[in-house]
Amino acid sequence: MSLVVYLAALVFGMTSVLLFRRPRTAMRNPLTLSTCVAIVLGALVFVCAAPATLATVNELTGVPNFGAPLTYGMLSAYSCAVLVLLINWRGGPRARVRRMVLRTMAAYGLLVVAIVVLFLLADADTERLTDLDTYYAGTPFMREMILLYLLGHSAAMLVMCAVCVKWGREVGGLLRAGLRLILLGAALDVVGFQLTKYTAVVARWTGHDLDFLSTSVAPPMASLAALLCSAGFVLPRLLPPVVAHWRGLDDYRRLDPLWSLVRSVSTAPKPPASWWQLPQARLQWREVSIHDALLTLAPYFDHRVRERVRDTALRAGRSPHQARLAAEAAMLTDAARRAAAREEPPQGAATYRLHATEVPGPSGLVELAQALPHPPGRATAPDGAAPSATTRTLTEPEEPHVA
Repeated sequence: MSLVVYLAALVFGMTSVLLFRRPRTAMRNPLTLSTCVAIVLGALVFVCAAPATLATVNELTGVPNFGAPLTYGMLSAYSCAVLVLLINWRGGPRARVRRMVLRTMAAYGLLVVAIVVLFLLADADTERLTDLDTYYAGTPFMREMILLYLLGHSAAMLVMCAVCVKWGREVGGLLRAGLRLILLGAALDVVGFQLTKYTAVVARWTGHDLDFLSTSVAPPMASLAALLCSAGFVLPRLLPPVVAHWRGLDDYRRLDPLWSLVRSVSTAPKPPASWWQLPQARLQWREVSIHDALLTLAPYFDHRVRERVRDTALRAGRSPHQARLAAEAAMLTDAARRAAAREEPPQGAATYRLHATEVPGPSGLVELAQALPHPPGRATAPDGAAPSATTRTLTEPEEPHVA
């Protein structure tokens, strides 16, 4: 059982590492900081609740069941952190947010103190690692301690459910998806963990034995609930950059034909040597290098090639935009051939701005790359009469990708 709990703690804690990958920025962002604190405290709850940890803590302190107030105090701190996270997530005037955060911390601070005091007053000399809640359900002061930690956690989860239902009606997109995950996790915590704990404790009060609910059902339900909540917290924060990097990787690959055509004339500095670069960084370097190469090739643009291919595409029923892309791709291929052969620039070359340089981001370059009339290396003749170029020009180009 300890291994399962430790694994849940590891997975739970890793989400905070993803959010805290830039410590300086995270420390200045109350929302990111409170999210990380809540997730770390949740992971610590699992670590403290593991039977192996409880046995070690009891042995080191020499106090039977000392791990109980430690775990319950940590769970109360996690409940407090969840409420603080919700307050920061909701936002509002800074003074109001600060006041609500301080009140929440004060309330749960008193709860932790009460848990410790009740444990000190109780007679709990028999060590119980897995069934302490039910074993001491009728013991004075221990009974109150158990009820206090359950009520404190229940309050936090019920508030979370109510807030998620309310906000879910006001927002959309990833934020709504995150709120639904949090709501599902909180509801599972209430039903699968707290309700089973309450039922097992009340059963002991009435002379029945439903300890399996507390020892076998509640722990895995709590683990699953915590993982769902953590996923809901980090989803709106992590998924957008993940999607952006995925699209960046797609754009990077789709620029391969264009980069293969112009890389020999690019004078842009090479990216810093690194064993790992994020897709967005790789895409940015490729964009800069391609734009540099386009500037180098500009004097070699033969506008007769461009106009001829454009007119052919228009007669074939292509849209003006598609015809322009096909014409620019053919002109660029011809310019790359001229530059590679060290030919003189064509007579009457004039300044011309490619569509790819008129739009922000990589979308224009991707369109140009996908409109290339043939694989790089098979250059178009100056008169544009190569069969492959004509055939490719008359085919429907791939839909442009918008990053």
